[in-house]
Amino acid sequence: MASRLAIDGGPPLLTRADYQNWPVITQDERQLIQEVLDCGIVAGGTAPQVTALEREWREYVGAKYCLTTGSGTAALHMGLAAIDVGPGDEVLVPAYTFLATASSVMHQMAIPVFVDIDPVTYTLDPARLEAAVTPRTKAIMPVHIQGCPADMDPILELACRHGLYVIEDACQAHGAMYKGRMCGTLGIAGAFSLNNLKNLCGGEGGLFVTNDENVLKKGDLVRYFGDECDEVTSRQKYNASIMGYMYRNQELPAALARGQLRHLTAFNDTRIRNAEYLSRELRQIPGVIPPVCPPDCKHVYWFYAVRFDPQAAGVDVDPRRFRVAVEKALFLEGVLVGQWQTMPVPAQDVFQSMLGIGKRYPWAINEAQGIHYRYDPHDYPVAQMLCDTYTNVHSIHPPNGLALNERVVAAFRKVFDSLGTVLDHADDDIRPGFDGRLYGVG
Repeated sequence: MASRLAIDGGPPLLTRADYQNWPVITQDERQLIQEVLDCGIVAGGTAPQVTALEREWREYVGAKYCLTTGSGTAALHMGLAAIDVGPGDEVLVPAYTFLATASSVMHQMAIPVFVDIDPVTYTLDPARLEAAVTPRTKAIMPVHIQGCPADMDPILELACRHGLYVIEDACQAHGAMYKGRMCGTLGIAGAFSLNNLKNLCGGEGGLFVTNDENVLKKGDLVRYFGDECDEVTSRQKYNASIMGYMYRNQELPAALARGQLRHLTAFNDTRIRNAEYLSRELRQIPGVIPPVCPPDCKHVYWFYAVRFDPQAAGVDVDPRRFRVAVEKALFLEGVLVGQWQTMPVPAQDVFQSMLGIGKRYPWAINEAQGIHYRYDPHDYPVAQMLCDTYTNVHSIHPPNGLALNERVVAAFRKVFDSLGTVLDHADDDIRPGFDGRLYGVG
């Protein structure tokens, strides 16, 4: 007979104290940060830590060029600006991602056009791209979601056929690989985030990579107010040639990221080992659907997302209600679970209201020509299905190991052995999620 569930008054299998926090701080980070303090140089586009990080990252991913940035969002925006995406242009983006994928498009007064996702990998579905291309389409922005590589070959083929640029949102995919090639290096430009939750942590920051020298130069102008530097003295001219922003990184976060980069492969190996163990065990439980790593790819599991299928579990209940009930029961067993994105991006208020920038911009640009946009969440059924049925399990990041994840599996089995009781508590006031300190958030 199954032991009594914590949601029904029994003892939980885990506590918060069983989880170790991310990031893992080693002597390398302490040494590099001390170098900043001893040196006295704390900022600047040619400062020693940021330039060293740029060199080390381009060597790690095999790109010709790299620029440090203030965020992954900044890196995405720099890429769009560098290829001259502008007012009224359309950029194809997945319906399931973080808002920044789409909002970076709007920063160029361009229009995000959403495309539904693949039901297995949750990345941009190449089969749906052709129908979304119009004469106004300028670029495609695939996202390597939660460390899972998007299917790049058909995306790149379609882009080549239509004369479109590809900018990779690799903000969650440090070290992920697609058929032997590093994610973030397959398109005209790639963007990575360095915020505290990411596989490569700088606290905040980002990385912009490209193999195109012209894109590099334009991106560098965008990064710092569009201001040119004197070629002889390398001093700022205070003469902006294009519209730019303040997207530079600083020395302390760059130093932290450099220290983390020395351990990135080992840290990713831990994530993969934990994730593969969870998937191997959880797929044996009817109704639990683990994430999938596509063939010939390396998934680096920024987060570990599982879905729940009530029909496969043998219960007759709405899928969303089933996920909510299971999530609550797991949470009270001490499993740190909770959703990251709760709705498809086009369902968010900024797209439903179309307030955008000013009064209906950027959409008003094309509306003046009789072109109208529709952001109906029902047009993205796979993204909606995912949001209804998934949760993230926060036990795979280093230094957590198999000992913790064995107990996580035990909690899943305990919950799925008593689904009747779980559903009895579906409306209990329980709010799953993780303590911010788990990922270095104050």
